[in-house]
Amino acid sequence: MQRPFKIIVLAVLLPAGILLAYIAAAFLLVLFPANSGPSPAAASIEAYVVTNGVHTDLVFPVKNKIIDWERHFPKTQFAAVPADASYIAIGWGDRDFYLNTPEWKDLSIAGAAGALTGRHATLLHVSYASKADLMHAYKLMLTEEAYRALAEYVLASAKTLDRHFIQVPHSGYSRQDSFYEATGSYSMFNTCNTWVGKGLQRAGVKVSRWTPFDTLVVWHLQHG
Repeated sequence: MQRPFKIIVLAVLLPAGILLAYIAAAFLLVLFPANSGPSPAAASIEAYVVTNGVHTDLVFPVKNKIIDWERHFPKTQFAAVPADASYIAIGWGDRDFYLNTPEWKDLSIAGAAGALTGRHATLLHVSYASKADLMHAYKLMLTEEAYRALAEYVLASAKTLDRHFIQVPHSGYSRQDSFYEATGSYSMFNTCNTWVGKGLQRAGVKVSRWTPFDTLVVWHLQHG
C-alpha cells in the first residue's frame, strides 16, 4: 500500500508545488521592474490600461496625431458603435477561450487546459469605448516615440490578408466589439496579461518583467 500512497501524494504535491513556484516567481519579478527610471518630461500622449480583475486591455484614443485606429479597425465592421465612442480597447488572448467562454460559467476544463498548454490560436479583441468606460483605468503618459512603439506592437500582433486585418465573422460579445485573428500562441507563460506587459515594456513604461496576472500589469501604474 505504501507505493500507491506515495504515487498519490506525489500526484497531488507536484502540481501544487509547480503552481506555487509559478506564482512566487511572478510576484518576485514585480520587485525588479523594467524601465524603472522616471517618465520622460516629453510624455504628453495618453493611453490606458483597463482590467476586469482577471484580464487587461490596452486603450487608446481612436485618433491622434500618431495613428487613426479606425483605419485599421473600421467602425463599419462593428454592429453599432456608440456615437460617443472616442476610445478603442484592444486585448489579446486564446482563440477558443475568447469565442467559447463569454462568461466564467462557460469555462470548461478542456478549454482551460488547451489555453494553458498553448495548443490554441489567438485573437485580438477590439472594442470601441466611451470616456465613461475609463473611470477605473490606469493612465499612461507616453512620448510620441513610446506611443508609436506601443501602437506598432499592437498592430504587429494582428494577422493580415491582402494588408487587411482578418475579422472573425459574427463575433463579439456586444454590438461595439469584434475579434480579429492574431499571431502567437497563448500559454501559462504567455498569457493575455503577458501580452499587455510586453507592450508596456516596449513603450518604456515601468512594469514587471513578467506579467501573467492582471495585478502584475498594473502594479506600478497610476489610476487615471
